[in-house]
Amino acid sequence: MADGYLEKRMEEYLSGKNSSGQKTVAKLTRLLRKNRSTRGYDSRFIIKEEHLRKIITVNTLIPSARNQQVLRFGPLLHDDAKKILPLVHMGGALPELHLPLKDTEPNAFIIICSTVPENRYVDMDLGISVQSMLLQAVEMGLSGLCIGAFDKEAIKNTFDLKYEPLLILAIGKSAEKIELCTISPEDSHSYYRKDGVHFVPKISVDDLIF
Repeated sequence: MADGYLEKRMEEYLSGKNSSGQKTVAKLTRLLRKNRSTRGYDSRFIIKEEHLRKIITVNTLIPSARNQQVLRFGPLLHDDAKKILPLVHMGGALPELHLPLKDTEPNAFIIICSTVPENRYVDMDLGISVQSMLLQAVEMGLSGLCIGAFDKEAIKNTFDLKYEPLLILAIGKSAEKIELCTISPEDSHSYYRKDGVHFVPKISVDDLIF
């Protein structure tokens, strides 16, 4: 652009300050930092159908490998959410805690299925979809958890699913304090808890770049 608008915006972005000199945080960076896997929820906050619908709606906007758009989504609330809890496992790295703790269970879930057998393209779509939905949840002031450990057959039978379930998202308002911590590639990647804080190890950008 002739007036150098994009160059100015890039300078502001890199400096972390706007044109008035005020410190800013890029919206995407802020959402990414808040988008932490949550295993404990505020049971007083009830997720409603419109919340899940808004989260699922991002799938009408995001990319899809070969534009096949084969993913389908089953929102679960109230009694259905209670039915799914015994069939999923949350917090595999902390089995001694039996997460979620009593009275911190999520009260809403989204079952993600595919209309075709799972393949590399379906998995590409799945990754894009899950991250996009979780970011939408964070923008709404909510949190989520991507659950891969669950009883597939029991879930198919319990909810009479037409398609094979690939992944499950728990959705709710977080009741946890979660922090990132930097590690080297050789350190343990397992999350852990200390003094009431849930720590998530992340490799530094210097070690990610080769």
